[in-house]
Amino acid sequence: MRLIIAIPTTGRREIVAGTVRAIARQTRLPDLVLVVVARDTDIDPAALDDLPFPARIEHSQLGLTRQRNLALEQVMPDDLLLFLDDDFLMADDYLAELEKLFLDQADIVMATGTVLLDGIHGPGISLDAATAALLGPAAGQRRLVPVYNGYGCNMAVRGGPVVQLELRFDVALPLYGWLEDVDFSRRLSVAGRVVRSDALRGVHLGTKTGRVNGLRLGYSQIANPLYLMRKGSMHAARALRIMASNLAKNLLRSPWPEAGIDRRGRLKGNFRAFADLLRGQLRPERAAELE
Repeated sequence: MRLIIAIPTTGRREIVAGTVRAIARQTRLPDLVLVVVARDTDIDPAALDDLPFPARIEHSQLGLTRQRNLALEQVMPDDLLLFLDDDFLMADDYLAELEKLFLDQADIVMATGTVLLDGIHGPGISLDAATAALLGPAAGQRRLVPVYNGYGCNMAVRGGPVVQLELRFDVALPLYGWLEDVDFSRRLSVAGRVVRSDALRGVHLGTKTGRVNGLRLGYSQIANPLYLMRKGSMHAARALRIMASNLAKNLLRSPWPEAGIDRRGRLKGNFRAFADLLRGQLRPERAAELE
């Protein structure tokens, strides 16, 4: 079993460099790290120098789903592929625990870790806070919990079913592909279990640089769930709940938005999506056309 890490990145040159170099602290080093970029400026090649594991830069078309797919194209049936966000930091035993999990339980096709802190819902997590959280004790019980989908910031897949089913992320979900992890998880779940493990611990910094603007995200908050519902990879009740939750948050918090979150832009994007829905023009790709 090769243990491969794929890190798609865009516009976060310094962040991704730190994330890659932090992998050197793992007690079980990866067999290969792929940093998938859309532009030459997305990473300094010197960031991959003197690492205790093989690492290389791969070039892809812009868009998270396309960048993830480039990594999938290189997977062999016996491989274990871990997708990491460029601002996700792992506890030092993460890869060792991940390998053990997939070797011990052959029916698991996807595993996602326990996110100790997630900066995506606020201004972001500082490196000091992340380091402190990762130095804390591991959970006494190593629980495995069945989940509907993996969380894209740290999501490992078994190579065999990916190759057999010829699975790829849906490129109709543009830019950073919001909910692409749900769609991929549900299609992979026909081959085995999708779980979350307490033994796989990490921190998602939620860095705000390089993120899609609020207008585009707001449009995706409506367009993507409806698209996945029609496609059959998301239950209607879940899609409607996601849309209602995001619309309510954007309405209530627009007058007093959280730091680093463009609630007004998201709300405007929600309304643009509903207008397109009424006109029969709603499609996820439209988000990339909005300014």
